[in-house]
Amino acid sequence: MIAEDNPIQAKSYAFAIRIVNAYKFLVGTQKEFVLSKQVLRSGTAIGALVAEAHHAQSGADFLNKMNIALKEVSETSYWLSLLKDTHYIEESTYCSISADCNELIALLVSIVKPMKKSLNK
Repeated sequence: MIAEDNPIQAKSYAFAIRIVNAYKFLVGTQKEFVLSKQVLRSGTAIGALVAEAHHAQSGADFLNKMNIALKEVSETSYWLSLLKDTHYIEESTYCSISADCNELIALLVSIVKPMKKSLNK
């Protein structure tokens, strides 16, 4: 169950849906099977890690899950750029999904950065 009142959960889930739909397009229409699998894996892992963090055993566990989610969204950004630059996705599609990706990066950084400071005290 996705908590609509939790922005990171709601946005990472909506992003995963976009990634799944992009994967279906890449495989079905573009016949691209390698890069699309990479973006599917990293793009859907973000929301799964956020969901795991919701039931973290400790602050350190929560931070670890969110930090890994941040790494996954950064990786997803890379695969999306590669798909655009190899002409598998159009510029307009890239710009739209990349904006969502950058929003997730900003949200995760705003969660991870202060937690790192507070746990390192």
